[in-house]
Amino acid sequence: MSPVFILGNDARRTRGRDAQSSNITAGKAVADAVRTTLGPRGMDKMLVDATGNVVVTNDGVTILEEMDVEHPAAKMLVDVARTQEDEVGDGTTTAAVLAGNLLARAEELLDSDVHPTTVVEGYAAARDIALDALSTLALDAELDDDLLARVAATSMTGKGTGDGSADRLADLVVAAVRHVADGDRVRRDDVRVHTLAGASAGATELVEGVLTEKSPVREDMPRDVSDATVAVLDAKLDTRETSASVEYNITSAGQLNAALDAEDAELREYARRLADAGVDVLFCTKKVDSRAAAYLADEDIATFANVKTSDATAIASATGAVALGDVRDIDPDDLGYAASVRVETYGDDDLTFVEGGRDAESVTLLVRGSTEHVAAELERALGDALDVVAVALDGDGVVPGAGCTEIVLADAIREGAPGIDGRAQLAAEAFADALDVLPRTLAENTGMDSIDALVDLRAANETGRAGIVTDGETGTLADPVEAGVLDPVAVKRDALESATEAATMVVRIDDIIAAN
Repeated sequence: MSPVFILGNDARRTRGRDAQSSNITAGKAVADAVRTTLGPRGMDKMLVDATGNVVVTNDGVTILEEMDVEHPAAKMLVDVARTQEDEVGDGTTTAAVLAGNLLARAEELLDSDVHPTTVVEGYAAARDIALDALSTLALDAELDDDLLARVAATSMTGKGTGDGSADRLADLVVAAVRHVADGDRVRRDDVRVHTLAGASAGATELVEGVLTEKSPVREDMPRDVSDATVAVLDAKLDTRETSASVEYNITSAGQLNAALDAEDAELREYARRLADAGVDVLFCTKKVDSRAAAYLADEDIATFANVKTSDATAIASATGAVALGDVRDIDPDDLGYAASVRVETYGDDDLTFVEGGRDAESVTLLVRGSTEHVAAELERALGDALDVVAVALDGDGVVPGAGCTEIVLADAIREGAPGIDGRAQLAAEAFADALDVLPRTLAENTGMDSIDALVDLRAANETGRAGIVTDGETGTLADPVEAGVLDPVAVKRDALESATEAATMVVRIDDIIAAN
């Protein structure tokens, strides 16, 4: 009987143990790529793309996304970090490292003839034990500004904030989140982060309003307007265009002058309508004709053209304005209000501040950095800090950081493992070993002996509470709560869940079919 081919000639198929080994190796490689960045003494990575653009960061998700990972199993771990970033904003490196080490422990079990389904069952049972234990570790403390500042500082530690500015930046983060907190809900999207190179991180400031990198379209327009009536236009401020293709035959200078006069009259009418409506400042998402700009300047209307849609939306939200599609449809109810619209010059850059709006719920962190790379890394750090403070307020509180929580969870799993039937018990114990890798990595990255540190850390948590905190250039064992090292419960929970799901999905794959 002749063979039956169901795959194309260019298809490649890997099955059984080879497929599992390939996927697990790829997952471990992803974890190893970010492992050295974990903790306050973690190192940075420099990533250079094909066009020569450089990114210097130790943010886990940024590293994994910039690496342009190709292996399908490795992409699953990248997705773990991305999901962690989207859901809680921090813990991306923790999630990736945990997932990689769960795969490493699973490989040892598979080599010992433990079935993949048994590994999955044991990991699921261990995760549930860890989640139950996690809920009991939350601190019984009020989430006041001081505690939230410590959460923010923990998130930013080691991310380019510098020892001298971290506390001040943490206070700014808390102030920003408090500004947009509404009862039990935090409107995280109402906090914007804007970077500007040319000064130290200590020059970062919180603006109760919105910023845009635009300046008035003409020099003779106002640059500082108080008690401003604001209009937002989502259209070109130019002469109207016909919807059909039409040609005009002009046979005399008089006809040409008449056409130009008609255009001027139309543009002048736009300026008059805005002035009659009481508009002091106009933000336009598209271009503004130079003649229209001149007429607007005559009316003392500060006009900003080609404003980014995101900036225009934020300005409209802050001032209470409604985006207009046509100046002719202007209505007083569509206009917004701002206590101040001013243009400030920073080196060669102009920034426009819209502050004290009618619906001033938005705030902006103006992040300063000595170089573009430093400012970009600070933006990532502050973004993570804003996220963790928001989820701490919205979620189930905070737990001790510095590896303390992982040690306690690993011990809880080992205590509960005997209650798991069959070989799944081995997988649960392997899960606990994978959790131990996180404090071990913290110890390594702070210059401690990882084995001694892990043994001492377990002993210290038998009778008290201890984690690996920095002490000068190295690490030491201390109470993370007293040292101010705190993480939101939500960050730990999401890392446990997403890492377990990714690892178990990879372990269950025993057949890879790839077509070129």
